[in-house]
Amino acid sequence: MYSTEIEVHTGGKAVVRDLTKDAERFLTEAGAEDGLLHVWVPHATAGLAILETGAGSDDDLLSALDELLPRDNRWQHRHGSRGHGRDHVLPAFLPPYASVPVLGGVLALGTWQSICLVDTNIDNTIRRLRFSFLAG
Repeated sequence: MYSTEIEVHTGGKAVVRDLTKDAERFLTEAGAEDGLLHVWVPHATAGLAILETGAGSDDDLLSALDELLPRDNRWQHRHGSRGHGRDHVLPAFLPPYASVPVLGGVLALGTWQSICLVDTNIDNTIRRLRFSFLAG
């Protein structure tokens, strides 16, 4: 298995960050052919999603998360900024991992699909992600 870690700067606001180009670079470095790409974010307040970006779906996802998990003081987990407890619930809805088939060195994503980091934690502006390639 070939594996590496990258650092992603997310800034001080909730973001959906497209990782597809990062994943493609990783696969090139790995000399990947057929196999499985696994993406892992080792943080308790971030998740991964496969979705369309750039046409509003990324903003729609953040809006839906704001409705589902409001940034207020209802959360028992209360350290950090106001409503930070909701960030700790996020990985139950958007898991911290994703796996994508790789065929001929190319991600087998659908036409409009992207691999995205979803980070609502405004207190942590730097994330680590691990890409791993398992040859088939």
